Amino acid sequence: MFIRIVKMSFHEENIPKFLENFDSIKEKIRGAEGNRLLELYQDQNNPCIFFTYSYWETEADLENYRKSALFDEVWTFTKKLFNDKPEAWSVNKLVSLV
Repeated sequence: MFIRIVKMSFHEENIPKFLENFDSIKEKIRGAEGNRLLELYQDQNNPCIFFTYSYWETEADLENYRKSALFDEVWTFTKKLFNDKPEAWSVNKLVSLV
């Protein structure tokens, strides 16, 4: 399993549009083949910054999602709302204490 972290920064006036769209598609993203977890976070100090954490069974599952019509729809809508270039990391979980 690996984790994809995406940092996105939005124009303040676009935050409601982003959240409304995310709410409407989050179940579809979570339902993508190989997706095991989807979380959305908002920065405490800068409310224009958001992070998504998604857990994937394999890197191929993430790549298949990234090549899908769903991703194209999500990304086409979302990227118009940014105020800065998004950043993304693919990471392996080493330790988890619950």
